Amino acid sequence: MRLSVAIWPPPEIVDVLGVLERAPGIAWSVPAQWLIKVRPLGTVPDRLVPDLVEALTDALEGAPATPCALGPRTRALGGWIGVPVAGLDDLGAAVFEATAPIVPVTHPQPFQAFVVLARGRVPARAAGQAISGIWIADRISLVADRSAPGRPRFENLAGFPLSA
Repeated sequence: MRLSVAIWPPPEIVDVLGVLERAPGIAWSVPAQWLIKVRPLGTVPDRLVPDLVEALTDALEGAPATPCALGPRTRALGGWIGVPVAGLDDLGAAVFEATAPIVPVTHPQPFQAFVVLARGRVPARAAGQAISGIWIADRISLVADRSAPGRPRFENLAGFPLSA
């Protein structure tokens, strides 16, 4: 199954994302897909999930809640549009360190956190909209992506509270 360690944006940030202008002819994502991946794990055998949960539980125990900032503009990256999310570097480093012995790192580093708004053949001119929002992330999750075409479906396999 495809897994990620991710943060779900709070309702007020979902509202901010929801008012962005969406050009026609682009495959825009829906709010159910608006997670912020701190570490994409890719396709992972089911048998490794308990090890990931244990490693994340140990690594994130006592980890502080994290201030996050959305924006300042949407960006085109390799055929998709995303909104950068700042503030997750330290949390991301802890997650990568805890999970790398179980699932090797294959993504370019340093990893940049984004909310993906559109996928496919997205013209770069569709990006560049100003957007901003701030919040405190107080939970991070191990998320399974069980989506099918036209049917987003994400399942939180485990949640890890971040201390206030």
